[in-house]
Amino acid sequence: MQKVPYKIYLEEKEIPKVWYNIRADMPNPHDPFINPGTLKPIKLDDFLPVFCKELAEQELDDTHQYIEIPDEIYEYYKTYRPSPLVRAYNLEKELKTPAKIYYKFEGNNTSGSHKLNSAAAQVYYAKKQGLTKLTTETGAGQWGTALAMACAYFKMDLTVYMVKVSYEQKPFRKAVIQTYGADVVPSPSETTEIGRKILSENPGTGGSLGCAISEAMEAALKSNNCRYVLGSVLNHVLMHQSVIGLETKAAFEKIDAYPDIIIGCAGGGSNAGGLMSPFIKDKFDKKHNPYLILVEPASCPSLTRGRYTYDFCDTGRITPLAKMYTVGNGYIPSPNHAGGLRFHGMSPILSKLYHDRVIDEARAEEQTNVFEAATLFAKCETILPAPESSHAIKVAIDEAIKCRESGESKTILFGLSGTGYFDMLAYTQFMDKTMTDYIPTDADLEKGFATIPKFPGLE
Repeated sequence: MQKVPYKIYLEEKEIPKVWYNIRADMPNPHDPFINPGTLKPIKLDDFLPVFCKELAEQELDDTHQYIEIPDEIYEYYKTYRPSPLVRAYNLEKELKTPAKIYYKFEGNNTSGSHKLNSAAAQVYYAKKQGLTKLTTETGAGQWGTALAMACAYFKMDLTVYMVKVSYEQKPFRKAVIQTYGADVVPSPSETTEIGRKILSENPGTGGSLGCAISEAMEAALKSNNCRYVLGSVLNHVLMHQSVIGLETKAAFEKIDAYPDIIIGCAGGGSNAGGLMSPFIKDKFDKKHNPYLILVEPASCPSLTRGRYTYDFCDTGRITPLAKMYTVGNGYIPSPNHAGGLRFHGMSPILSKLYHDRVIDEARAEEQTNVFEAATLFAKCETILPAPESSHAIKVAIDEAIKCRESGESKTILFGLSGTGYFDMLAYTQFMDKTMTDYIPTDADLEKGFATIPKFPGLE
């Protein structure tokens, strides 16, 4: 039998020409977004002051199974897609496991992550609408970088509100964003009303994605010909990221294989949702039944210790209410290095799928254990992984060790969502043994839960 190659590549012509909209196939749809003013389900017009019209339409679309990728976006995808599916032979050998470990590598572009898949789409639709400026938030900086790249390509102005702790930890990520022409503001900042309010209440805060979202939305609403775009959580973002899973399925078909276990790191849900959604369709269709695992940081445990309820997606409470797993919109996580996973809630789609146990399991991992897995992976597979992606690596290693102990030869797939070359402070702290694990106490979480709004009938 011929050995499976290290890297399974698709041809350029095999890049998916459509996005997969999982909402159209969900037997139990996620609960609607709620207008906090009227307490009624969000309508298209409610989104339009903040989002581009076509993106708002995609957000609410629960009927079209597939959405055609416009030619201009498809041409841009060709500059860095398709991305490889890689067999981790060296890691398998190191672990002495009979498991077959594969990873879908999304870090082969300057942004270093999967975020460019949605950034290109969102900027294209903004340009098509005639807008001239965008605002956004970014945690670790991958989304800010990707959006800056797309804005440079489509010639749009951009202001990025970067979570302050990441702004300070990752100066070179900030520099790359600026290289592509975007402005970067550490959040919370003095440039917005909500930023000033947060700083007055908590002067030493390192910020959170919830804070940065509030500032970016406020700035968009107060700017001419401007809209807000975001890199995770919402339905249209997961849909754009479905190119990851669609390519992965096509690559597995080339080697006549299928994953038994699929693992994704989860902060807001874009990477895990994009990787998993085409495989979840197979579950719906009863063709396959892969075991699905979401992995989050122990410092921000929305799935594993949060509550499934309606909450705001931002700290300033100006977004619609979303039914999701949340630790509370006012919860500000400790400054761990996986900045892209420091969001208080989880995608409404993934939350619903996890609540219904279509997604089988969620795990929370401490960052010292995550970096131990990351360094082992780097030594075996030659890629320095992002802290976010390394959460998935940690669980993939755990599952491979289980196979070693049981003798089972399961096929394990995880998403390597990005590279860690701008995260050297984190790796240095790990090597110097100065890295700390940040695990919230029950009292810490109760403070976050206290910020979840209480509306009669919305639970």
